[in-house]
Amino acid sequence: MGAADVVPGVSGGTIAFITGIYTELLDSIKSVNLNAVRTLFRQGPRAFWQAINGTFLLTLGSGILLAIVTLARGIHYLLVNHPVLVWAFFFGLIIAACWHMGREIQRWSAAVLLFLAAGAVTAALISSATPTELPLNPVTLILAGSIAICAMILPGISGSFMLLLMGMYAPVISAVKGLEFSVLGLFAAGALLGLLSFTRLLSWLLHHYYQAMLALLTGFMVGSLVKVWPWKETLTTRIDSRGDLVPLVQVNILPHWSAETLQALVLMLAGAGLVLALEWLAKRFAR
Repeated sequence: MGAADVVPGVSGGTIAFITGIYTELLDSIKSVNLNAVRTLFRQGPRAFWQAINGTFLLTLGSGILLAIVTLARGIHYLLVNHPVLVWAFFFGLIIAACWHMGREIQRWSAAVLLFLAAGAVTAALISSATPTELPLNPVTLILAGSIAICAMILPGISGSFMLLLMGMYAPVISAVKGLEFSVLGLFAAGALLGLLSFTRLLSWLLHHYYQAMLALLTGFMVGSLVKVWPWKETLTTRIDSRGDLVPLVQVNILPHWSAETLQALVLMLAGAGLVLALEWLAKRFAR
């Protein structure tokens, strides 16, 4: 999830979906509430830890943080120097994820197809939207944190890409580098607000309308393929937080046959193979 979240256009929620931990993740985050605080004071730390599924959250959070710390530099280098190959790997991964999740939909109906189409169209429109520039103030920072964390949870919608669309990616990264705690505090407050409220809604929907939500979330992943398509023509660029010139607005094009195209196809298969391997491991450990 951490590696996916580093790439603007790929969601960590997609990885949670593939590995079968998505519902448990939402339920665990939802359990961090006032009842859990009461449990802490009435029954002690052990009961509180169990109430919030603390071991799961700590393990997952540690893995995300470890991946961001160790892989961010390498993934950034690959995105700048070998973007087609990086996007090809994630394209194959998401295609296989769509197939995997589509098999989980047990009752296909007109309503389910409508939710699938709605998710695909929504994600495609977001992925192809033109970035804007919001003013930097406390309200926009809280809003950006809320939207980014909600997008990060949803499969197929990237939190970092949402920050790019709002023009908040560079200010937030700059605040991280410069340790601007006033900016980071407002952003974190918005993220916490969005996380605790949005996960409750998603969890409730998954428990009460599982098939429809499964179709909608699968649609989000299908629509994200517009953003993840490896072969693009760059129309405008921007300077990122490292001072590198990176693409800002791009359009998808058909590939020309070359050695790189062959490598991209191999990496697509590798991405799809990773999903199948994760599915196999999930089934094996579930026994």
